[in-house]
Amino acid sequence: MTDLALYVHWPFCVSKCPYCDFNSHVRESIDQDEWREALLADLAHEAALLPNRHLTSIFFGGGTPSLMEPATAEAIIRAATDAWTLAGDIEITLEANPNSAEAARFADLAAAGVNRISLGLQSFDDDKLAFLGRAHSADEGQLALAAAQAAVSRVSFDLIYALPGDDEPGWARDLDRALSLGTEHLSLYQLTIEPGTRFASDVAKHRFEPLDADRSAALFEMTQQRTAAAGIPAYEISNHARPGAESRHNLTYWRYGDYAGIGPGAHGRRLGMRTVRHKKPENFVRAVARNGSGLVEEERLTAEEAAHEALVMGLRLAEGVDTAALARRFGRRIIDERAAAMLESHGLLRREGDRICTTESGRLLLDSILAEIAA
Repeated sequence: MTDLALYVHWPFCVSKCPYCDFNSHVRESIDQDEWREALLADLAHEAALLPNRHLTSIFFGGGTPSLMEPATAEAIIRAATDAWTLAGDIEITLEANPNSAEAARFADLAAAGVNRISLGLQSFDDDKLAFLGRAHSADEGQLALAAAQAAVSRVSFDLIYALPGDDEPGWARDLDRALSLGTEHLSLYQLTIEPGTRFASDVAKHRFEPLDADRSAALFEMTQQRTAAAGIPAYEISNHARPGAESRHNLTYWRYGDYAGIGPGAHGRRLGMRTVRHKKPENFVRAVARNGSGLVEEERLTAEEAAHEALVMGLRLAEGVDTAALARRFGRRIIDERAAAMLESHGLLRREGDRICTTESGRLLLDSILAEIAA
């Protein structure tokens, strides 16, 4: 029985954030019954197309999914249980913002079936949180983390580093604090300036200067060393976990497995097809009422496109990719062997039989490596 993951996108935010594109989804109130029925119908559509699957994870993500009513989460979990065979150790993750209103729901959401919480702390410093456009304070973050750890056994939180002015001593202190807080999983992201965001606009207007590449690289290398020494090594470029505590849901993405995506704006990968739901909530609800699903796009990938995606995703992982297995799966050559040999000689790739992975130095140059070796 083939494994499957389920991604549930809850689009609504409760406050405007200048650094994301969800401002059109801010709502003071939400008709939970309407949304519960729409999500359940969308799930039923995917379940009919993906029968006889072994469900290994459910991930509630998006705008502010921790403000979903526990009854809605419970109904979706129950519907998934009816549709598929659940893994005995199924991982059911809730993505949450660390403010008091959301933290107050953690226990009820755990009772509904959630067994893992991914908390967006982002920083331990109030000034940095303000720079990042976050509504919570550092103290609220700590209280939310305590509430999450009291509610479920598996908790992860994320931090963003390589902000303007960051240096090695300061980030080392933050890392030591993060490693002392008792979680077995950390997501540690470098600040990136994405086109179309307020960050990009601020840089263009010279309101701040991004950290230079050399200092960012030094912080990345220090992160790898300190987390590994603490027994929480990187299993993916930005994700660190004790062995066995990796995010099973995200591993499905990176190992290029199938996942059903439901809810406004959700992406999925189903039987060689890329699926996309209507992003605007009202359009999603209308589509479900009209067609039985929120789909706006289904695209069948060519073998070349799928092979390239699998390579791109897999090389993010410390375990790398099995090139022979991918070649069999997609019926085509995956990598340029001459380019791979050259990169290996430069210490950027490592090969063990048919498996290739990036070295620590190579992870800093992943985009360039992919441009070189993709067949």
